[in-house]
Amino acid sequence: MSNHTRRRLRTVTVALSVLAAVAACGRGGDNASSGSGGSKGVRIAIVTRDFTNPYWAALRDGALAEGKKQGVTVEVQAGQSETDSTGENAKLSTLAGQNYDCFGVVPVNATNVITPLVPVAQKKIPILNLDTQIDPDASQQAGVSYASFIGSDNLSAGQQAGEALLKRMGGKGDVAILQGIAGEQNGINRQKGFSEKVAGKLSIVATQPADYDQAKAQTVTEAILKAHPKITGIFAANDSMGLGAAQAVKNAGLSGKVSIISVDGITAALEAVKAGTLSGTISQYPYAEGQMAVQACIDLVRKKTVPSRIVSPTALIDSGNVDKAISSFPQPVEPFTNPLTTAGK
Repeated sequence: MSNHTRRRLRTVTVALSVLAAVAACGRGGDNASSGSGGSKGVRIAIVTRDFTNPYWAALRDGALAEGKKQGVTVEVQAGQSETDSTGENAKLSTLAGQNYDCFGVVPVNATNVITPLVPVAQKKIPILNLDTQIDPDASQQAGVSYASFIGSDNLSAGQQAGEALLKRMGGKGDVAILQGIAGEQNGINRQKGFSEKVAGKLSIVATQPADYDQAKAQTVTEAILKAHPKITGIFAANDSMGLGAAQAVKNAGLSGKVSIISVDGITAALEAVKAGTLSGTISQYPYAEGQMAVQACIDLVRKKTVPSRIVSPTALIDSGNVDKAISSFPQPVEPFTNPLTTAGK
């Protein structure tokens, strides 16, 4: 073989090696799996209401932590406030035009996210309805469907709150309810569960919306206490409102005389329970919700079956277990069964 022929063969061999390496990079090679078997390259978008409420910030943090653990890309965006449906929809519309493999969405109300989800559904990208129920009939009319709903049982949360307040109030007395956003299903379910549990025992003398806002809840509670001075119990449909109510009670010189139960289990509420300014909170563990959203998206991208409804855990946190809840936060105070990670799934 001549020297010229040998040089040509070496040149061809090098070229083929380079092409093979490029091809391997293009398909991810043997190291494409990161964290959880073939997940690398998966892109997940999650949109929630806002990050000023620690509840939604915890959901974000759980999703981002799980994404890092699984080796996938997770983008979490939100509007500017609990009621900012316009801002939330704008974020969702922008993400819908980008290259994401799965979406998770917490709506402001039952219908606001349906229209921006239409192009996502048309591209057959799986969508998770997170935390707050999106209207199924309106969704169906728009051609939008959801692979799963992941969230707490808010009817049960309201019932737990009612049971706790009944115990605190000795089974009788006047109580007020601070509602969330008008038409928002979580608040509706919490109020329904609470009202059913206390029916015939506690007298609901005032029901006022406070939009899940702490400052507004304080103002509303101050007015309620003046109009109904015999109130000895308050149910707030979220912790931010519960904290606002607690401040109003303190300002009125009624600390220790008015029991307050709220819903969410955010850090500030746990600290308030420990301090005795809040009687209890029904903790809903949004961090775990965010984790499960990412787990479900990964399964859906892999074409695995995901339950149509996944219930995240709830628990009453009061003076008896608040220290344990604080030490375990943001994880649930007690173990729970996660169908997405159950062995043999």
